[in-house]
Amino acid sequence: YFTGTPVYPFGHGLSYTSFTYAAPVVDKADGGPATGLTVTAEVRNTGSRAGDEVAQLYLDFPEDPGAPRIALRGFQRVSLQPGEARKIRFTLAPRDLSTVTVEGRHRVLAGDYRVTVGGG
Repeated sequence: YFTGTPVYPFGHGLSYTSFTYAAPVVDKADGGPATGLTVTAEVRNTGSRAGDEVAQLYLDFPEDPGAPRIALRGFQRVSLQPGEARKIRFTLAPRDLSTVTVEGRHRVLAGDYRVTVGGG
């Protein structure tokens, strides 16, 4: 619910290089979305030095009273050499896809979600 500017972003100061991300791919877990999702993306070190990156997965929810605007649902630290790429994988359980209603119950909302994978 924070709307300000953070002093230091999540993962700040880990390396002296740069990284790029391929578009994430979202797949249903066995049994369909009711059992969760798997998100994969490729991270590449595009700089001239080895470095560490904290890859972060954020989820935007459909509009609903009490739903967060955006939520961090996973992160992974990746060490890459110059030019090296690695596929990262996040598993989202049904609870990761849910929000808490004003009554205090977890609920997966109907509607469009947006998954974003990237660095700080």
